[in-house]
Parts: sequence; C-alpha cells; structure tokens
Amino acid sequence: MKPARTKTPRKPVGKKGSQTSIKDPVGVYCRVRPLSFPDQECCIEVVNNTTIQLHTPEGYRLNRNGDYKEIQYSFKQVFGTHTTQKELFDVVANPLVDDLIHGKNGLLFTYGVTGSGKTHTMTGSPGEGGLLPRCLDMIFNSIGSFQAKRYVFKSNDRNSMDIQCEVDALLERQKREAIPNPKTPSSKRQVDPEFADMINVQEFCKAEEVDEDSVYGVFVSYIEIYNNYIYDLLEEVPFDPIKPKLLQSKLLREDKNHNMYVAGCTEVEVKSTEEAFEVFWKGQKKRRIANTHLNRESSRSHSVFNIKLVQAPLDADGDNVLHEKEQITISQLSLVDLAGSERTNRTKAEGNRLREAGNINQSLMTLRTCMEVLRENQMCGTNKMVPYRDSKLTHLFKNYFDGEGKVRMIVCVNPKAEDYEESLQVMRFAEMTQEVEVARPVDKAICGLTPGRRYRNHVRAGPVGDELLVTEVVLQSFPPLPPCEILDINDEQTLPRLIEALEKRHQLRQMMIEEFNKQSFTFKAMLQEFDKGLLNKENSIQGKLNEKEKVISGQKLEIERLEKKTKTLEYKIEILEKTTTIYEEDKRSLQQELETQNQKLQQQFSDKRRLEARLQGMVTETTMKWEKECERRVAAKQLEMQNKLWVKDEKLKQLKAIVTEPKTEKPERPSRERDREKATQRSVSPSPVPNVPPLRLRHRRSRSAGDRWVDHKPASNVQTETVMQPHVPHAITVSVANEKALAKCEKYMLTHQELASDGEIETKLIKGDVYKTRGGGQSVQFTDIETLKQESPTGRKRRSSTIAPAQPDGAESEWTDVETRCSVALEMRAGSQLGPGYQHHAQPKRKKP
Repeated sequence: MKPARTKTPRKPVGKKGSQTSIKDPVGVYCRVRPLSFPDQECCIEVVNNTTIQLHTPEGYRLNRNGDYKEIQYSFKQVFGTHTTQKELFDVVANPLVDDLIHGKNGLLFTYGVTGSGKTHTMTGSPGEGGLLPRCLDMIFNSIGSFQAKRYVFKSNDRNSMDIQCEVDALLERQKREAIPNPKTPSSKRQVDPEFADMINVQEFCKAEEVDEDSVYGVFVSYIEIYNNYIYDLLEEVPFDPIKPKLLQSKLLREDKNHNMYVAGCTEVEVKSTEEAFEVFWKGQKKRRIANTHLNRESSRSHSVFNIKLVQAPLDADGDNVLHEKEQITISQLSLVDLAGSERTNRTKAEGNRLREAGNINQSLMTLRTCMEVLRENQMCGTNKMVPYRDSKLTHLFKNYFDGEGKVRMIVCVNPKAEDYEESLQVMRFAEMTQEVEVARPVDKAICGLTPGRRYRNHVRAGPVGDELLVTEVVLQSFPPLPPCEILDINDEQTLPRLIEALEKRHQLRQMMIEEFNKQSFTFKAMLQEFDKGLLNKENSIQGKLNEKEKVISGQKLEIERLEKKTKTLEYKIEILEKTTTIYEEDKRSLQQELETQNQKLQQQFSDKRRLEARLQGMVTETTMKWEKECERRVAAKQLEMQNKLWVKDEKLKQLKAIVTEPKTEKPERPSRERDREKATQRSVSPSPVPNVPPLRLRHRRSRSAGDRWVDHKPASNVQTETVMQPHVPHAITVSVANEKALAKCEKYMLTHQELASDGEIETKLIKGDVYKTRGGGQSVQFTDIETLKQESPTGRKRRSSTIAPAQPDGAESEWTDVETRCSVALEMRAGSQLGPGYQHHAQPKRKKP
C-alpha cells in the first residue's frame, strides 16, 4: 500500500473555474427526539426551522448576573419532535440517493449522545421505517427495470468490479442455485415478519432522469468498528458448538484511485429492497450492543452500511452490457450509525463496558480533531496534516473530506435536563463541523454512444406484420370478384363475368409485374451505383482508418511510453517521499539537537557571565589586597631605611663620642615615637630619601588570643630549665615546617638556639605572619624577634682576650677600638636579612669584672 499523502485536504486536479473548485459546507441537521415522559424537565427548545436554544436546567450553576444561561445554535434545518421519517428522508437522504444513481458518492452519519435516537433515525421502528430502508426503496424503484442479471457484475478484492459475459453469469447462477443455502437472501423468499413493517414504505419515491441506456447492480456490505478494530458483520463463520470461532478483524487498504476500503469485506449482490434489508438485518443481529445505565440497548460500536451501485452502459445495439472496464461507474452511499458519546460516571460502566466507552469517546474525539484541523486549514490557509490515521473511523472516510463525495450529518439530541452537558458538547461540535467545506464531486464522463439504444430494437421489431399489411393493400387494389355461385345449369352469365374479372386481374397483375420489373431494374441500378459509391467510400474510409490506426498505434506507443514514464515518476515520487520523510525526521532530530545545544550554550553563557562577575569581584578584591600589601611593604621598606639611617647616625655619634670623649656613657636607642618625632630635627645625618611621606609604622603586637600559631621547634634544640618558658595557646607544634600546618594558622614562630659569646645558651623567638600565595601555597613574612637569655650574676667573667686583648700593665682594659665598640654596641649587625619588620635592640656588652 502506498504511503498516505501529506497534503490535507487533497485537492483534485482540475481546470480553473471548473466544478472541482466549487466547495460546499458539510450539511448539518438537527433532530430533537420527544421526551420519554411528559413531566420530564426540558433544556432544549426549537426556536424556528433552523435554530434551537439551550437553557440551563434548574440546579445547574448560574451566570454571573444571576440569570439562566441561554445559548442558540443554528443548523441547515432543525426537525422537531413531531417530524416524521418521510419528512426527514426527503430533506436529508433523498438528494444523496439521487447523487448515488448519477454516479456520485455520499456519506450520511448520525451523531449524538446515548439514547438520543440515532439508531431509530437510521433504521426506524415497526410501521415507521428509517432512512436506510427508504434509501433502499428509492434505489430499487428507480433502477428496478434496468438491473443487470445476477452475477453479471462480480466484485474483486481491489475495490473495483469485473464484468462477466452472459454465459459465465448463467453458469454461476446455476452453480449457486444448486447449492442449498437457506441463509442466502433471495427475492423469491417470503419477507421475515420481524422487519416486514419497517420496509413497508407507503410513499413511492423515485429518482429523476435515470440513464435508461445502462444496466445497474446493487451490492451491500455491513461492518462495525469496535474498540478501533473493523469486523465484517456479513462474514460467514462456521458453526462450532465446542469451540466457537470469533470474527477476525479486517484491515484498511487504498486502491489505485487512492480511495480507502476494507480489504476482504463481504459484498452481497441484492435485487430488491426486501433482500437488501434482510442482509442488513442479518448483520444487525451480530452487532455489539449492551445494557447500560442510560440505554437498555446501547450500541457499543460504530456501524457502517455501504450501498454500492455499479453502472455500465449497453453496447451500440442496446442488447448486451458493454464489456469495457473503463466505462464502469461505481458510486457508494455510506450510512453510519455512530455509537453514543457518554460520560462513564453516568453510564456506571465497569470492566469491558468502561473500555468500550473509552474507545468510543477516543474515536469521536479524533473525528472532532480532524474537523478542527480541516476548518483551520481552510479558514487560516495553513497546511497542517489532518490526523485521519489516529482512528479507523476517520481513516475509512477521509476520501469524503478530500472531495470524493457529499457529506451530511444528523445531530440527534435528547431534550431532557440530565443530558444538558453532553448536548452542549454535541452542539459545539456540530457548530464547528458546519464551517468545514468539502469539494463538490465531479460529474461522470459520458460514454459517447447514441442515447436511446435500449428501445431501438422495440421500434424495429415486427417485419412480418409489415409484409402482411403490404399484401392486403395490393389485394385491395384488384377489382372484386363477382359471385361465383351457379344455381342453374343454363346460367351463362356467371362464368363470363368471372372470366372477365379474372382477365382484368391478370392484366393488372401483368402491368404490376412490368412496373415492378422496371422499378426493380431501376432499383438495381441505383443499388449498383450506391454500391459503387459505398465501395469508394469504404475505400476512402479504409484509407482513413489505416491512417487513423497508424495514428492510434503511434498514440498507443506514446501512451505506453508515458505510462512507463508515469510509473517511473511514481516510483521516483515514492522514493522522494520516503527521502523527504527521512529528511524531515533528520530535520526534527537536528532541530532538537540544535535546541539542546542552544540551551547548553545559554547555560554556558550564563555560567560564564556568573564566572566573569565572580572573577571581577576576585580581581577587585585581589587588587585592593595587593594595593594594601604594596602600601604595607613600602611602609616597611621606608621604616627599614629609616632604621638603617638611624643605625648609621648612632654609629657616627658613638664614633664621635669615642674619638672626643672616650669615657662617655653609651647611647641608648630612642623609642620609635621619639625617632618619629625627631626624624625631621636631625641635622647631623639627613635622610638620604628626600620628601619621604610619613609612614604608618607597624606596631609590635603580642600573641593574640584569636590567632592560631605554628610553633616550630627543631629537634636539635636543647631543653632549658628556666622558669620563664615561651608558651603560645592554641598552637600547632611541629619539628619541621609543613604546608598543612601553615594552611590552618595565621601566625608562625621559630624557636632558634645559639651559643652566646659568654658561653650561655641564647634562645630567639622569630615571629612572622602567614600569607596565602597566588599559586595556592603559603608564605611567611617575619615581623619580630624576641630574645631569651640566661645569665649568672656571680659567675661573670672577663671578656675573652680574643675580643679585646689585655693591656700590658694588667689594668682593666678600655674599649678603644672603634670598630670593636661599634660592633658590640648592637645586638645584631646592620643589614640583617630577617625581614623588613625586624626590630634592632642595642644590648651593650658588659665589662669584665
């Protein structure tokens, strides 16, 4: 089966301004059934023959203004509670049957909630036949005398018909009649009294302008769509009491004209209304119905009764059917009784009934969706794909909405108040369906044979009667014979008169013979001339025919070439459609991937912006930190330079004092505040750095209770027994400095021991601040040194001679060496590398006792 076309609706090819461009809206009619009880509350009112009005029943929600809500809906025509089946048929179904006889398709379906009268409208009741028996009656009233003999038309599995000759049809009839089958419908059997009153239509109805030069055949089929599966209700299933066989579901196929049909469906040829309705009644007994809370016999499936009319023209003589398959016209009328839309909470359905109701509502929702998409495509100019394939019901009848026939819908409503909400939904669907337009079907082509062929043989019949009439006229032209009765032997007048009359007749006969011979000779001459002329004409016609045959043969070759080209193009189109489908799928996947990538890019972009903002903040913070660090380092460097200048000044002062006053007291180092106050007053040694701004000096600070320390005590240190020991609370004591300990603390202290000049152990506590480096590590900047030294007051010794050699006279030595005195005047030498914040404390060496 070829893939379904994507264009919706499919536009038939036609010339501009042709009949194919004309569209008609779907004809929607409304029928209101009478109430079951006179005292029931009614929510539907018929305003006029085209409008009904729904008003909210008592107990339902009111509008905002407190009034009852009233809504009006318009239809092509509204049929009230007193409308008869005949009136409904004349308006709705009669035009469809007339189109069927003239070769056009039609679709008629009833729509409404459960218990609204759909089945009654379609089938009818005893004494009041519905639309279906009236359609059958009109068909057979119109073509009854023009029907072909049974089995002349034979259906195949390709949704088309074949024509059999009279002999094959006769053999098949004899074969079927030899097989006894009481279930097979026959026009000779007595009508079943169960439905006899339904098909007893009193009104005679017949189509106008029926083609009398054609023969007709009627085929019927009956299917149901149950739980979105198609079943053939006319299929013969062998009876097996032990293991009964169920009906097999059928598949939908598409024929060469792109029309949908049910493959393997049984089509029965019928010859009368009684026979056709008997076939329908046979399938009706197999249809699935159930007892629900809303209806005692509720249809649980959609039923479709198809009436297929086959029409073929007679040959040129008007005696037999023309055996040309291209001249067969097949038209179809589908009568659809939809299952009722219902709410499961009202039907009290459970189990299978609940599943059936869900499938019914789903198929009706698909029908509504298709109508909405068709309306949107026609009103907005879009080309959305109509979801026909979502349901078997819409897929089967998609050709009707694509312009293959006329579509009409009868909306059946129950005016009782309990069905108000369901009736409101049905009205909305009907209002929307009226806006859908369907292309008008094309008229069938004329076969080109002379009309009136059927009755031509009746006019030509009876040549023997004409010859008798001519003989009587000739005999009447002869003179009458006198009486020939001789009563007397001496009668001499009778015979002479008889002889005279016979002689006259003989003369007249001779004259007529001569005239006849002359006319025969003349007629022969004329015939010969006519034969010559006819022969010449035949020769010329034969020549023309030969030329035409050559042209026809050439055209046939061209047609064959074009057919091959068409098949090739169809194959290419099919490949292109498959390729297009693949490309569309690739396009959709690429679009999804593109959307995913765009979302990722947007996420990355937003992450990048957040990261940039974070980095900007970090850069700003780092910049401010390094600016402060640079300011601190500059201040520290300036302080170091000032200390160096002060050391130099002190050295110069000591040198001057040594030179001039050898026994003067040793100078003391002034405090930082005094240095800062007198920095600008010193005139002996001015600062080498001109215009140095005042510095924010770094004040010495003792251990803080809030900071954590790294107490670095090398393993080589000697334990002293002094009372005062360095102790730092919350400190991490290590023997070797490591990065892990530094990462946890803010301060660092190194305990360093060395031997002093007097032989005592001198302990130095070198302190610093821990900073995080840019690479993620830690660095220590030393800021201070504390010195701990133990001295014995009784055990002081004189300074070793290596430092100051003794005088020859044995007196106490005086420090006269300038270099020595300058070196011992300070505890540490100038230019110490312990850090910019190192504080130099002058510790004068003691004299030897």
